[in-house]
Amino acid sequence: MGIFDKAKDLAGDNADKISDTVDQATDMVDDKTGGKFSEQLQKVDDLADKVAEKLGDDGEADAEA
Repeated sequence: MGIFDKAKDLAGDNADKISDTVDQATDMVDDKTGGKFSEQLQKVDDLADKVAEKLGDDGEADAEA
């Protein structure tokens, strides 16, 4: 098992934590920028949720998620 396989396994096991962390980070950035980039940050949150869901389902993420 290579390092990338191990990373995918760890990410799959912690997909919900990754999604939550991305959400917290984008909320902080949104607050610090006064909501100037809210729309773009919401897209990042949505993409992180999709990737986390994919990782949680089968341990692999699709690059086009």
